[in-house]
Amino acid sequence: IRVNSFFLYCAIKNTLYKLEAVTSLTKFNHTLFLLLKKEQHKVRSYIMGEVMDRGTDACKNHFAECKVMNIRQTRRGWLKELLLGCEAKTEFKYFTGKNQIAHSLEDSDVCERCWFPQCYNWKMVVKEANTDAEIISVHRPKSLCVMACKDCTPQEAIVTSNGEEMGRVKEEYFYCVESFIITDAKGDPKYRVHPPTCVRGMCVNYFTEGCMCGRGMCKIPFWIFDINQEKTDGGDAVHIGKILKKPKSVMTEIFTEANAFE
Repeated sequence: IRVNSFFLYCAIKNTLYKLEAVTSLTKFNHTLFLLLKKEQHKVRSYIMGEVMDRGTDACKNHFAECKVMNIRQTRRGWLKELLLGCEAKTEFKYFTGKNQIAHSLEDSDVCERCWFPQCYNWKMVVKEANTDAEIISVHRPKSLCVMACKDCTPQEAIVTSNGEEMGRVKEEYFYCVESFIITDAKGDPKYRVHPPTCVRGMCVNYFTEGCMCGRGMCKIPFWIFDINQEKTDGGDAVHIGKILKKPKSVMTEIFTEANAFE
């Protein structure tokens, strides 16, 4: 019987939680527990092997076991943007904990950045911090900016590593709240990404990270859902990951476009 490895892993993990809650196990249950532990390790190894079997060595080394990453946009070119209104190249630094593991600098045309700031063509190579070895490359072709009820030229980013396509992020058709689909190298949809919503999916819920007047101020999350999940609207929707825009200092927020993400 062919079983989807991801759902098998979830089922095994759920069963393990239930078994661990039992104070006294019979010999049969104890044997089953050990078997499930063994199968859980096999399934986890299979999933990681399936996900990280492509890309450069640097990509595999940094992303195979990574659970949380901080991405910080530098203030590069902020004075030129403030005084002249010319859009500077975007630069990012990537951290796991306090350690910087990578950096990237946008490659784009200066005229396109100035005249079409929301929809110009750009490419960005994420390089390892110490060696400048490629981790991944992201290319966004020129297209119309993200907007509701747009039925043509959706925003799209193509992710490659070692010259091989890893997947794509593509804007979905939407009415009220922006939504994106993540596909694999074959073009099969894997995940859906959009901000948490309220009012039956018609508005963004800005209170999921806390009160907007307190610790949740300026925190804007995007939640990541399995493509087969039916319920993704509402503040209580179950998500498997998130991308969180984190606030920086008041002066940085006012005078620059530098952002930080987790």
